[in-house]
Amino acid sequence: MWREGGEVEAEAEDETETETDYTEQVTRMSDEPWTHSVVVPAITAPSSVACLRTLGRRGIRTIVVAEDETAPALRSKYCDEAVPVPDPHEDLVAYKDALLAVATRSDVQTIIPVRDVDVYVLAKYRAEFADHVATPWPNMDTLASAQDRIRLFDAAEEAGVGVPETGVLESDPDFGSDADRPWSQEWIVKARYAVLADEYIDDYDLGQYVDPPKTEYLRPGAEPDIDALTREMGHQPLLQEYVPVTDEYGFFALYDHGEPVATFQHRQIRGYSYAGGASSYRESVRIPALEEAGRDLLGHLDWHGLAMVEFLRDEDGEFKLMEINPRFWSSLPFSVQAGADFPYYYWQLANGEREAIEHSYQADIAGHLLRGELLYLYSILFDDVELAEKPSFTGSLSEILSSIGRETRFDYASLDDPRPFVRDLRNAYQYYKEKESVK
Repeated sequence: MWREGGEVEAEAEDETETETDYTEQVTRMSDEPWTHSVVVPAITAPSSVACLRTLGRRGIRTIVVAEDETAPALRSKYCDEAVPVPDPHEDLVAYKDALLAVATRSDVQTIIPVRDVDVYVLAKYRAEFADHVATPWPNMDTLASAQDRIRLFDAAEEAGVGVPETGVLESDPDFGSDADRPWSQEWIVKARYAVLADEYIDDYDLGQYVDPPKTEYLRPGAEPDIDALTREMGHQPLLQEYVPVTDEYGFFALYDHGEPVATFQHRQIRGYSYAGGASSYRESVRIPALEEAGRDLLGHLDWHGLAMVEFLRDEDGEFKLMEINPRFWSSLPFSVQAGADFPYYYWQLANGEREAIEHSYQADIAGHLLRGELLYLYSILFDDVELAEKPSFTGSLSEILSSIGRETRFDYASLDDPRPFVRDLRNAYQYYKEKESVK
């Protein structure tokens, strides 16, 4: 049950389910008339809160849609309205209908995608949303060129962008020059699709949506059980060359029908895991070759909307494409802190104010997600990744403490808006408490 001030409390267990009117079941934090509002899905990553803070501080009304009452964004003082919506994992069409119900309101100008399922729904039903709000996101075919990684890597090669050796995992894969030494190379197995839904998986219906499984690191020299991996992934996954580096780079952009509106770059120093993953500590950079690779790829795709293009830099200094995330990225708060106010750029583009966008950012500064730093240390203690070298725990702890002292920028922690940070720590504690209890 949702109550005043953005707080939520558990519904009674015996409450029966009824058909919900999502335009009525809301919590309002202000009685002032609304004329310009933006819809922001609430997720566990800091990107939702970053959108609320930067837009709220500019006087733009924010409507938070959430299926989880523990979402940190619901605790932000910049959450002007909260609307409960169905979980897209349980019913994708019901989630779309709930978003559309909010979009039909006269005050709503646009919707911000903060996760893959958001942009999938917005792209698949773009025509329905376009009747009511601005749609600065790709159409379904353009989105599929990023979310189907076979199409993505083919497009990258056409654009002259470096890619690791990649193909569909098959029972008799073509090893090329390594054909005389099957499985001797270092490989990873990853999902072909960024989302598992009916546009990509033939036997899924409209309401089905599943997050793809995590990447598997294969032991060199040992032939994997391909049938088991295919069953685990829920579709025929990709076999990809492992790039043996720890430097990950992000090229972040907002595009308007093939033209760059704003761009930003960062180098990931630490992720959630010592093997990589989402960013917990990163620094802003300005590298011409990275800019060129990102622009060449997105230009070739005739991209529209948001994109985070992930690259690894190999031992020869070449940037190799890993994936495109066609929505706001988890480290968005740091982009904003560096001066690249992408949520506001997105708002301006949606409102026909592209020419007013003043884009710049400061290079050579860094910032943290404190929960991510804790997860990094946790991974050193408890995880074993076959192909990644595990760092020293004491050395890593010392590096983290030192960097926190030097670079005092944090994704959630804010004296101006402290409650999302507290909620995020509570959520992390509860998650790992439950994880340990089932071991």
